[in-house]
Amino acid sequence: MNRINQLFELRKGNILSVYFTAGFPKLDDTLPVLKSLQANGVDLVEIGIPFSDPMADGIVIQNSGQQALKNGMSIRKLFDQLTEVREHIHIPLVMMGYLNPIIQFGFEDFCRECSRVGVDGMIVPDLPMSDYMTEYKEVTERYGLEFIFLITPETSDERIRQIDNNTNGFIYMVSSAAVTGTQQSFDSKVEYFNRINAMNLKNPRLIGFGISNKSTRDMVNRYSSGAIIGSAFIKALQETNDVEKGVELLLKRLKE
Repeated sequence: MNRINQLFELRKGNILSVYFTAGFPKLDDTLPVLKSLQANGVDLVEIGIPFSDPMADGIVIQNSGQQALKNGMSIRKLFDQLTEVREHIHIPLVMMGYLNPIIQFGFEDFCRECSRVGVDGMIVPDLPMSDYMTEYKEVTERYGLEFIFLITPETSDERIRQIDNNTNGFIYMVSSAAVTGTQQSFDSKVEYFNRINAMNLKNPRLIGFGISNKSTRDMVNRYSSGAIIGSAFIKALQETNDVEKGVELLLKRLKE
């Protein structure tokens, strides 16, 4: 069983997933970040592949991606860094990147390398569902990768059902139709959260975009299997410029 599926079998709620940009703040911080997040109880990690035009990301993650690219990060470099990752990391790992650089690398080559180093799934926000079904689904499944789709408050029930019927990892619920960033409250999202819960989907859901403190994390935990943290962690790394201190600062803020 894929590690993602194992996680959701073992944990029915309060899951914490954290996103970071590979190569930020320093080029060789990938493994130290993974080790620190795992040591501090994070359940799942999204490894962000820096890209020059990240359409779903707010300014915080955009800036981290620009810095990572300046540092020399590339998909090939990232796979080199992850070659022995499973000697140290046992939690599920998901690659998050945009289609253009993955196509440049070679989609099947990318999936093959994910399988080689022990990555469990992938998120490609700009890959249309129709293209995934006709061109890429067979490839991801051949290499044992769970493909994770994003849904928003504007996503139709029909599309959500299609995603649920054709994937087996989890569904990434975007809290609002906006880019990544932090929010103080999700009170206005209750109708959306209830609508998705009422659909009784087979896949578990994690909610991301905007979670940065105890209030927002507790809120999404009531309506899903857990929270995805991105910008709040990148901010903590920016403020501390230190992996261990950045992780400590993030977890402190999630308790406030």
